[in-house]
Amino acid sequence: MKRLSRCLALAAALLVLVCAAAQAAEDGFSSVYTYNYDYWGEVRQSPNAYRAGQVVYSTTLGLDKPMLRPQSLFVQGDDLYVADTGNNRVLQLTRRDGGFALVRIIDAVSGADPAGFDAPGDVFVSEAGDIYVADTNHNRVVMMDRDLNFVRQYVKPQDSTFEQNLSFLPSKLVVDVAGRVYVLATNVNKGLVKYEADGTFTGFIGANQAKYDLWDYIWKAFLSSREQRAQMASFVPTEYENICIDDEGFIYATNIVFSEYDLIGDAAKPIRRLNGIGNDILIKNGRYPPIGDVQWVEGSMDYGPSKLKDITVLDNDIYVAVDKTRGRLFGYDAQGILLWAFGTKGNNVGAFLSAVSVESMGHDLLVLDEMECSITVFTPTDYGNLIYRANDEYLRGQYDTSADTWREVLKLNANYDPAFIGIGRSLLRAEKYAEAMHYFKMAHDRENYGRAYRYYRKEAVEKGVGWVVAVVAALLIVPLILRLFRRMRMEVEANERRKSAGFGS
Repeated sequence: MKRLSRCLALAAALLVLVCAAAQAAEDGFSSVYTYNYDYWGEVRQSPNAYRAGQVVYSTTLGLDKPMLRPQSLFVQGDDLYVADTGNNRVLQLTRRDGGFALVRIIDAVSGADPAGFDAPGDVFVSEAGDIYVADTNHNRVVMMDRDLNFVRQYVKPQDSTFEQNLSFLPSKLVVDVAGRVYVLATNVNKGLVKYEADGTFTGFIGANQAKYDLWDYIWKAFLSSREQRAQMASFVPTEYENICIDDEGFIYATNIVFSEYDLIGDAAKPIRRLNGIGNDILIKNGRYPPIGDVQWVEGSMDYGPSKLKDITVLDNDIYVAVDKTRGRLFGYDAQGILLWAFGTKGNNVGAFLSAVSVESMGHDLLVLDEMECSITVFTPTDYGNLIYRANDEYLRGQYDTSADTWREVLKLNANYDPAFIGIGRSLLRAEKYAEAMHYFKMAHDRENYGRAYRYYRKEAVEKGVGWVVAVVAALLIVPLILRLFRRMRMEVEANERRKSAGFGS
């Protein structure tokens, strides 16, 4: 009987483990969790904001030649373009029936010379359907129409500002609504190479600031010999790692070359938002600047600071960066507040061996793994959708509704500071300053608390100014009235005395 009881208990335990594993497999997160950071910089686990919906492989697409070292993704509508770099081609996929199907393989441009590609590093497609490919080893960006007919190419600038002894190796590109092309080229450290729509080179924008050690500078400038100076590295700014462009024409750029000691102080700026003249205008109102993980092991390759390989911007100004150090995704709102982070390295579903590109299709996230030659599609959970909904409602001016949605988020994650901040911002917009102060205090958000307090104080003063005026008026006018009555009474009494003395009628 005891043996039967043990067997039943063991069977029940195995059933629980099987069910848990099945649930983990369904969510796509068997070894990955979603987290955020609290006020003290400690990791706080949270509900999953995303789940791995599906993984697209070469076999899934029915490719005769499997993908090889793919480097980039680009989304236009329901179409997904993949720069299959190792095979010198671009794959055009379309989303259909919950999955992706191959539309065509783009490996040649009709009318171009040469017609084929050599290690294409990136692809961009305009709303009109024009296709731009960063044809790296052919030293050009080639533009074609939707029917793959050659339109023009953007090549090495014949300009004194471009070092002519350098090869032109375009690796990434974006195109704005006016057709201007911005190219990130390997070995070019003056910023992004800018072309007008007709192919005219018009300069560089957004150069990184040069970093150097003061002692090295003094040594190179004054103390070293000519031979020593020739052997020393030049103090030149480094190039960006990747770029994307949002609906407003601002370029988001990531940078992975920096000192890890510059991160917390925001000197590294691994994410930047560049305006038309190349100035960084990224808003950073979060407790920490947008740097990925705020905890790392100093000097470690595998556990060091986040190296943000790529970035994508959603239509609600939320941007997501992928970290090649630990295979994680970091989502930030327009204020630079970390909404969630998740992901890990590995070869199971929802993990990556080498994540190199991230794109968004609606609220879905697509991540390209160059070693696995796979595309993982992440779809928001109910928790993630609530975060998006609260943010969207705020942007539409529905402040009360947004606050209510953030309260729904708090029911799922009571330690979620962005929800407290979101409620506070909504209440601030609705001119409910005292309530806003309460929620900002809960999130330890001193800046917004101070802003709400200033409005609260101003409102209190305006409401009390009537009483202040009344009191001041009373203090000034009542004595005058009393004095007037006293004078009148004195005159009446004097007149009565004169009458009684027989001096008046």
